[in-house]
Amino acid sequence: MSSISLLKKSAGLVLEKKNLTNVTARVGLVLDISGSMRKLYKNGTVQRVVERILAVASQFDDDGALDIWVYDNEFSRLKPVTEHDFEGYVDQYILNNDLIHKFGRNDEPPVMEDVIQKYTTEDPSRDPAFIVFINDGGCKRTIKKPVTASSDKPLFWQFVGIGDSNFEVLEKLDEMDGRYIDNANFFYIKDIETISDNELYDLLLNEFPGWLKEAKEKNVI
Repeated sequence: MSSISLLKKSAGLVLEKKNLTNVTARVGLVLDISGSMRKLYKNGTVQRVVERILAVASQFDDDGALDIWVYDNEFSRLKPVTEHDFEGYVDQYILNNDLIHKFGRNDEPPVMEDVIQKYTTEDPSRDPAFIVFINDGGCKRTIKKPVTASSDKPLFWQFVGIGDSNFEVLEKLDEMDGRYIDNANFFYIKDIETISDNELYDLLLNEFPGWLKEAKEKNVI
């Protein structure tokens, strides 16, 4: 079995456990490419993250594609990745792509606004968007605005903190007021390479089912 088939199997088991097998959702992945992430891009960790999240997209998504953004103090919206072209994606489309600004400082709101624009304005759908947002710390307080602004939209933010930095802003997401519904979750993994696929999917999909239920009740989806 190919690596992606095994990942899809793990993702499928977790979807079953959480009663998500009949859910269609668009899946997006936002990757921090600030300076402190350099090693994780070079050593293949980010490529493996892309593959692991792609397995979720291929279970959830109507077209099996995973939409990808990278950001530091600028952002780029990249070519979606599929099961047919995921190998070497990070090297080819990110590291060897001179058009992408990389290894600067981090600024989250601009890329978040672009994600919201894609799923609500450019390509609106009744299918919810599930956004996995990888950050290695120091997230800006100004994320409150896009998170709040998208709280009545069919869009759920799953923030994942990696590394050993400060996640104070993301840790306080649940206390963020002024939202139509709670549309964001955060968890932290020091080393994403050491967590099993089942564990990762379990964490990723922990709050999404509750959000789906509330979003249906309040006519967001």
